[in-house]
Amino acid sequence: MGRSLLVALAVAVVLGVPGLVLLRGFRSRRAFGTPAELATHAALHEASLASPALRAGLTADSAARSAGHLRALLGSAAVALTDTEQLLAWEGVASHHAEHAHELASLALANGRTTVERGRCPDPDCPARSAVVCPLVLDDRVVGTLTAYDALAGPGLVRATAEVARWVSGQLELAELDESRSRLAEAQLRALRAQISPHFVYNALTAIASFVRTDPERARELLLEFADFTRYSSRTHGEFTTLAEELRSIDRYLLLERARFGDRLQVVLRVAPEVLPVAVPYLCLQPLVENAVQHGLEHGLGTGTVTVVAEDDGAQCRISVEDDGAGSDPERVRAILAGTEPSDSMGLANVDARLRAVYGDEHGLLVETALGAGTKVTLRVPKWTAGVRAS
Repeated sequence: MGRSLLVALAVAVVLGVPGLVLLRGFRSRRAFGTPAELATHAALHEASLASPALRAGLTADSAARSAGHLRALLGSAAVALTDTEQLLAWEGVASHHAEHAHELASLALANGRTTVERGRCPDPDCPARSAVVCPLVLDDRVVGTLTAYDALAGPGLVRATAEVARWVSGQLELAELDESRSRLAEAQLRALRAQISPHFVYNALTAIASFVRTDPERARELLLEFADFTRYSSRTHGEFTTLAEELRSIDRYLLLERARFGDRLQVVLRVAPEVLPVAVPYLCLQPLVENAVQHGLEHGLGTGTVTVVAEDDGAQCRISVEDDGAGSDPERVRAILAGTEPSDSMGLANVDARLRAVYGDEHGLLVETALGAGTKVTLRVPKWTAGVRAS
């Protein structure tokens, strides 16, 4: 079996070509050792090494970091990666062909189909005198090409290059999805910061001002707490923080609100120390606590209690924010979370959407409420999730 055909078979197994997964069916209990099996594992290894770079998108840097692995995956003399405008990376021998790589790719860029060029180099000893050019496609858009160069562009290399190009396109689609999610998360955070109650800022500063003459030291302490609270709430880096940092910001917020409401506002805080290092989405609790104060106390004349509990729950951390205020209509809350009804609840739908986006739909907010019965909002955060790290 020729080398390029063997590589094509291995690539096909790795990248999911139907009908070719029978290579190992007869030896499931035996150690891998045949050439096809070894080639399959080598292909898997190279694909795993190329994947992280490609998940960053199609750039000169990602192309340079992945080209060597793609060449090893194909077993070709050289590979070239282009976008629609230029050559991004060349890896392999016969680098004098690199200057014409983008020109060679022009047909595949134009029609979105694989092209094969044989005997294009006048030097009969050139190891890259033939080429297979395959388009890289995202959502029916050709965004670049993968070209494999070898002495002979046989059927095995043509098929292998097409499969690898399809796999690269899949990695680039995932990169685009990651970028879209990142933009969405950033937009949601910007919206949440904008929602942080303007009248809270006004009322907090008014409360601080009230102590300037009667208790200057307390006014100074409250002003520092307010500065720290606004600094945390408006930070621009990192999608995640630790539960300890989020609770520290909440404590500042409640300190400012107690300065305003005095003994009317009672706070109960119960936190298990072992969950403090858990990474949580930035500003996932602040809106819930502000909402509890706003709806649990602001519109009443008596006292109100806000209870924040964070406890260990096996592989998860369970957090609840509860108030004993007027409560809400459960159907209206359901509509707010579904996005079918606007809300004056501070960031409730925003937090719910962000939790679901990060951890899955099973980790959305659980809201228990009824008119006249207060409100309890519960969320469950896994202690560890891939890609979730406090910054």
